[in-house]
Amino acid sequence: MMAIQHNALDRVASVLASDHQASSDFDLNPNITLPVGRVLRDAGVLMLIEERAQGPFVYLTKRANHLKHHPGQIAFPGGKTDPADTDQIDTALREADEEIGLPRTHVKVLGQLASHETVTGFQVKPVVGLLTRPFDPILERAEVDELFRVPLHHVLNPQNFSVEGRVWNGVTRKYYAVPFGPYYIWGATARMLFGLAQKVSL
Repeated sequence: MMAIQHNALDRVASVLASDHQASSDFDLNPNITLPVGRVLRDAGVLMLIEERAQGPFVYLTKRANHLKHHPGQIAFPGGKTDPADTDQIDTALREADEEIGLPRTHVKVLGQLASHETVTGFQVKPVVGLLTRPFDPILERAEVDELFRVPLHHVLNPQNFSVEGRVWNGVTRKYYAVPFGPYYIWGATARMLFGLAQKVSL
């Protein structure tokens, strides 16, 4: 059992104060040429952690299968930044309220990770928050099929990640994956978790 399993939440909180290098869906694909002068749209996601008797867990969602973009994929609660949002923390908390019925008063924001650029043109800021009291999830069925928890130690262990690939726009694109049970966690979500795992395991 990895040492990071002990006091994993403390380790996460400690690395949030350190400098982070931005990540990208293209990290593993240097052969892909990005458009010059591209404009990225801001987005925020909530990496929600809950302390339970068995240890800390992180919440993830399974996106609805009928969605146009990323149907059925595993993701953090979150979305694009609206003009009324004060920042990407505000975005993450608002989206979590809308998608899974999580009141923002139930979240203690611990900090943020470095921005992540997605293949769909978003600059995503992962916001790490601690669940401070229980809540009854209310899923926005137009967007979310399922809400589930993964042990934090599972996604903080770099050895649980693999590099896989699939064809995208006629080219094989590599990406990180960190499966858990029936859930195939991959792409941007896995890349953001991998960045945190790397920091914690140092």
